[in-house]
Parts: sequence; C-alpha cells; structure tokens
Amino acid sequence: MTTSTSTERPGAAAVTATAAVPGHPGAPGGARSGAAAARRLRGTGGRWRRAVTPLAILAGWEAASRAGVLPPTKLTAPSQVLETGWRLAADGSLGQHVLESLTRAGIGLGIGAALGLALGALAGLSRLGDDLIDPPLQMARMLPHLALVPLLIIWIGIGESVKVTLVALGAFFPIYLNTYAGIRDIDQRLVEAARSCGLSALDRLRHVVLPGSLPSIFIGLRLAFGAGWLSLVVGEQVNAERGIGFMIMEARDFSQTDIVVLGLVIYALLGLASDLILRSVERRALAWRRGLTAT
Repeated sequence: MTTSTSTERPGAAAVTATAAVPGHPGAPGGARSGAAAARRLRGTGGRWRRAVTPLAILAGWEAASRAGVLPPTKLTAPSQVLETGWRLAADGSLGQHVLESLTRAGIGLGIGAALGLALGALAGLSRLGDDLIDPPLQMARMLPHLALVPLLIIWIGIGESVKVTLVALGAFFPIYLNTYAGIRDIDQRLVEAARSCGLSALDRLRHVVLPGSLPSIFIGLRLAFGAGWLSLVVGEQVNAERGIGFMIMEARDFSQTDIVVLGLVIYALLGLASDLILRSVERRALAWRRGLTAT
C-alpha cells in the first residue's frame, strides 16, 4: 500500500486563506487597494497641513494687534474683522454687496470664458483662424486691461457694463492663450493614428483634441478666475452703488479699517472658493490622468 506524502509547506494554507481576504496585500488587487488607502490617508493629512500656515498667520496677526504692535487704525485685528462681518451680515447689507459682486463676476467670467474658448479653439484648429485671429490678440494681450478703464468709460459709460467688461477682459486672455496652446501641444502622431483608425473629424475632436487640451484649458480657467476677481476689485470702484468694492471705497472715506479688511478677506475667500471648485471639477474631468505625486 502506498502512503501519500504531502509536500505542502507548513502555514501554506494559512497564507492562501489570508491572500483570499479582500484588501489584504497578498490578495489579488490587495496591494493596489492598500496603496490607495495609504494615499487617501496621506491626502487627508496633507489637507490639514495646508491649514497650518494660514492659521499661524492669523494667530500672529491677532497677537500683534492685541500687543499694540499693529494699531487698529492701520490694520484691524482678525477678531474685530470677524465681529464687523457678523454685524454687517446680521443687518443684511453684507449679503447684498456679496450678491452684487457675484452677479457681476459670473456674467463677466461667462462672457470672457465663452469668447476665449471659442476663439482659442478656432485659432488652434484652423490655419486660417490662426492667421486672422492670433496676431491681433497677441498684440492686444500686451495692453494692461485695467489701464483701459478711461477709454471704456468713454465708450460704454460708467454703469454696470464697464464692470462686467473689465471682468470679461481679465478672464478672456488666460483662457484664449491656454486653449490655443493646449490644442497646439497635442502630439500630431495621435491625430494621425486616430485618422488611420477611421475616426471622423468630429470623433477626433471628441476623443483626441478635447482630452488632450483639457489640462491646459483648466489652467487657463483657474488663471481667468483670478484675473476676473482682480478686475472686479477695480471695476467696483467706478461709480458703483453696491458691491464689495463699493463697500471698501465707502469705508475708506470714513477710515473704517475693519470694513476695508473685511472686504479684502471676502475677495480672497471668494477667489479661493472658486479655485477649489475648479480643482474639484478638474480632478473629476481628468480622472484618467496620472501626474506626479509630491512626497
């Protein structure tokens, strides 16, 4: 009678059983899920670390104000700015100013973004469009658009149009330039490969040109939002009756430093919020892209 001998190493069954556990490093895809969990953990810690510097600045600012190093007539303490903001929010005036500024910024950014995307795509995709559109726009972008305020007042008056136009001008050029550059930076071999695979011109735009240019377009959008808010600061100081810029100018006339600082903080928070929204949309739209991760 023949006796069968087992060649299985001690503990091999346990190893096999452990490897079958989902998420374990030994399981199929376990190492990948473990690495993803580690990245999420590092990302959470990184987000908290990003708040350290702003909080430290606020703490130092508050301490310097309370110690008398920063006089309130020059720079109001953060606690006083917060108290003033609460008071203005309670009486409803702050909400009206913020809503007016958001409306102007939204209209101006929408117009600037639409024109920038359209003309950038036309110049980037068409040789004729490049010859006719790009040269005058390259010359025009060298002009500081905020220096055009006197001329814009002569052309379109001092009403809402000049404020929206300034925001649109500030947003237009970053989007145009990055759309144009994003299209022109696409590898020609990818387009030729798509053509050889039988893709139509519309399909090549959809599957090659658009994904390839999206990273550059998102950079342009983020720059455009920053330039748009900067333009709004100047625009709301021209014959405005409401808006954050008007609130700042009125407070300056009465030496209300706390309201001036409050307006600047609101501008900064609105700019930060718009940038965070764009970054969130960018992560979703470009989920296929794998970039360098900081260590």
